[in-house]
Amino acid sequence: MGWLWAIIVGFVLGLLAKAVIPGKQHIPLWLATLCGIAGAVIGNAMARGFGIEETRGIDWGRHIFQLGAAIVVVLLVEMIYNAMQRRKHERQRA
Repeated sequence: MGWLWAIIVGFVLGLLAKAVIPGKQHIPLWLATLCGIAGAVIGNAMARGFGIEETRGIDWGRHIFQLGAAIVVVLLVEMIYNAMQRRKHERQRA
């Protein structure tokens, strides 16, 4: 059941990150989901490092760290993905 929640949270975080970033992102949905999962893991580690442990109710601090990390991961992966796509198109033209 843990993997299912990781995929769901990753999907939501990936979509939110793509929505927050200005402009159009060209990464596919499956890659945005993986970025969201990575953002959740990184955000949890950062929250733990800042002393935000699980609390009763909604952990807003932890969720903010998760979303922030997902935004950074989506931005980095978007840059790498675009560079790879440009190289692919340049090779096809040559």
